[in-house]
Amino acid sequence: MSKIPTIFFLSVLFLCISCNSNKKKTIEEYKTYNLQQQGWKTKRINQFIGDINYTATQVPLQYYLLKNIGKDMERMDSIYKANNKERIIEIEFQHTNQDDLLKEKYTNRSYEDAVKYMAFTIANDFTVITSSNDTILCSGVNFERNFKVAPFKRALLYFNNINPDQTIKLIYQDKLFDNGIIKFNFGETPIKI
Repeated sequence: MSKIPTIFFLSVLFLCISCNSNKKKTIEEYKTYNLQQQGWKTKRINQFIGDINYTATQVPLQYYLLKNIGKDMERMDSIYKANNKERIIEIEFQHTNQDDLLKEKYTNRSYEDAVKYMAFTIANDFTVITSSNDTILCSGVNFERNFKVAPFKRALLYFNNINPDQTIKLIYQDKLFDNGIIKFNFGETPIKI
């Protein structure tokens, strides 16, 4: 008779432990599903100047991490905590006639020089003004080469040391197409997932 309560106790303990690990797995699957459904859905701002559409989109950091490190939610959460003061903004340039914007007639540079400018120098043209009036310089750029397949040019801009609760305004001094200063006001707090 004394073995029955012990077996019952061990069975209940095993059941509780397995339910707890299934709950953790279910929560991680739900978080991953939410991030995948959310995707790049965040505030997108368009500015039309002349024949060029300038589009700035703030990329949720957790979605960016999900796409780059996979579905390991525990790892993603720790990387996010270490980098939660980072902001990523996707900038896109497109001609209304879907013409290649890096041609000399738009940039007053050779095509090769315009590509080099997009890949290396354009980061110097972007700053962010935070809601606490701090000016943050662009810390890096990743120019997405599409080799004339897509009708747009796209780059990811990286900014450091921005409090996650602050709103931002992106300032672009357009030296590539000579269209002056363009402002993108992200007046909302970034999406937290």
